[in-house]
Amino acid sequence: MLIAMAGLPGSGKSFVAYRLASALGAPVLSVDPVEAAIVRAGVDPAEPVGLAAYVVVEALARDLLELGQTVIVDAVNAVEPARRMWRELAAHTATPLRFVEVVCGDVELHRGRLEARDRGERALQEPSWADVLKRHTEFEDWTDARVVLDTADEPETVLARALTYIEAGSAP
Repeated sequence: MLIAMAGLPGSGKSFVAYRLASALGAPVLSVDPVEAAIVRAGVDPAEPVGLAAYVVVEALARDLLELGQTVIVDAVNAVEPARRMWRELAAHTATPLRFVEVVCGDVELHRGRLEARDRGERALQEPSWADVLKRHTEFEDWTDARVVLDTADEPETVLARALTYIEAGSAP
């Protein structure tokens, strides 16, 4: 199965992705560290390193899916071309696809998480709250089935909802 996470920076996507990974015994392929690695390798950040990171993660996911492994992709997936990439990969590998959108319904909690996080990656600057608000306006409407998880809820509740959706294929 291909599980594609989606949501704004600081919403709790990675937290949920890694909780799912633990529950399912599946690897997480995260776009952010790949993007940072591309920049550390000397590629100018003004180049489309974000797109390159998605393409690298797609190639890794393809290999794992073709081996029969469940894969969790941790990425913002805010726009249709990114979502289409995962739909096409799932179709190519004849793999079920589940989109999991993560939001944080508590604005102050979301902002606090974002401002407090330090992932230790110096190649890329963490997004500011203003960056997140701008990205929110750029988030395209969904046409895909998905579950929307609010990480302002208890972590156990969020994980249970995610697992129910992943197993059933319809939102609880």
